[in-house]
Formats: sequence, structure tokens, C-alpha cells
Amino acid sequence: MSSESSLRADIVEVGRRMYARGYTASNDGNISVRLGADRLLMTPKSVCKGFMTPDMMCITDLDGRKLQGDRDPSSETLMHLEVYRQRPDVQAVVHAHPPTATGFAVAGIPLDRAVLAEVLTTLGSIPIAEYATPSTKELPLAVRKYIKAYDGMLLANHGALTVGGDLYGAYYKMETIEHFAKISLVARLLGRENLLSREEVTRLQELRGAYGIKAPAPICEVQGSDPKSGSDPDQSCQVVQAPPGGGSRLVPDSMSSKPSAETEEIRLTYRELSALIEDAVRNLR
Repeated sequence: MSSESSLRADIVEVGRRMYARGYTASNDGNISVRLGADRLLMTPKSVCKGFMTPDMMCITDLDGRKLQGDRDPSSETLMHLEVYRQRPDVQAVVHAHPPTATGFAVAGIPLDRAVLAEVLTTLGSIPIAEYATPSTKELPLAVRKYIKAYDGMLLANHGALTVGGDLYGAYYKMETIEHFAKISLVARLLGRENLLSREEVTRLQELRGAYGIKAPAPICEVQGSDPKSGSDPDQSCQVVQAPPGGGSRLVPDSMSSKPSAETEEIRLTYRELSALIEDAVRNLR
């Protein structure tokens, strides 16, 4: 494990990168890493992540009690603690508000479509944890549902959360989520997404071992179905929206390629539009 001084410097660097990329604004976001078996090194509250110094960091135990530091630990400490309790393999947690990904979180749209092979092999998919008031006990409960199966998730009307085997690994997953969100948004604005078939998703999952990638959970056998079983509220496999290919590796998304009557474009000339407006005004009188 890296020395404490090295980890402090790494947190400063990751915070600087997040701020420079616009993933955080003002005092947003928080970062933590394991510091031995029973301690965490964490960013302080009310500090801009782009202007931190190593001495600002706090050390807490796994119950959130501050052990060292002149400042108080992040207001989102409870969320970080829940991740470490549920995932002994996780060594670092990153929380930020990347604009495009957070836009999907606000719209209630998970990034769970099989669009990019690189995302499927590294993260699988990115679900949305239900809305919870930040800095309260509600947020850890919302995160708990997904953290055993996913290394990254959106937080409804809040931001994004990523975890990793080391600090930079967790940060790079945040980059991947935002990059994926931008590409997905552009494709949807252009009118369609071609999805990877279910068979291709299975093939990519089988290649994970060759790439040296260890996922926290497998893709659910029936993609797009509810993976919950019995009374267990936590997800144990990853949900990916991937249609059967029927021999094709790419499948046009039926939701975007066939406009419905509700979304079909209506074209009017200026004269027709003016007439409609005049008629509406007359009816108001």
C-alpha cells in the first residue's frame, strides 16, 4: 500500500483533475482512500477540490470518527463508509458532479444501454440510485442497493459515484462515465443508437479475463430484467439493455429508430403557424 504522504498527494492531484475537467464546482465532490485496515484518508468539507493541499486531509476510522486533521471530514462521509462496508475489495471512492452524466441522473435515464464495448468490459453499465437527501442517512441506503454489483453509478438529481482498487482507478471510472454520457447524448440527439447485441455483450464479458479486468458482478442472464430475487433488495448482477441480435452484432434501438405518434415531427409553414396563432388568440377573447 502507498505511504500516507503519497496518498495525500494523489488525492490532491485527483481533486485538481476533477475541478479542471468541470466535474466539480465550488466545494462539490469528495474523495477517500483506505489508509490501512481500519482507517480512511478523506477530503475535508467546504474546500474546493481544485485548490487542496496535502495537509488538509482528514483521517477517520471506519465508523466515521475523526482521528486526525484540523478540518472536519466530508459531509458525505456516511456514503463513503457504506461503500467500504459493503465492498472490502474497494480501496478508493470518488464522488463528483460531471455535468453530462449528472444531466442523465436528473432526467432519470440510466446509462445501461449496450453502446460502447469499452464501457461494457470495464464498468458493465451505470444504474441510477434513487434520490436521497445529500449528507443524510438516506444516501448510503440508496447506494447500498447497487454497490455490490457496480463500480459506478449515477445518483438521482445529485451526481455520480465510482469506486476502485486504487484512487486513480476510481477516478478513471468517473472519466469513463462522463465520456460515455457525452457520446450517448450525441447519439440520442442525432436520432438513434445502434446497440450491441446480447450475444456480443456475452462475448465481451468473456473477454474480461483476457483484458485483466475483474468486475464486481456478472451481467444478468436476461438483460433488461429485474435482477432482484426473493426479499433481497440489493442487486447481485448488472442490468444491461442489449437486444437479441439474430446473427447481427449491432441492432438499431427500436425506441429511437421508430418515432411514435407522440414524438413524430410536425412541419408547418409560417403562414399556417400564423393562422393557428390567430385562431388561438380569437378563441381566448
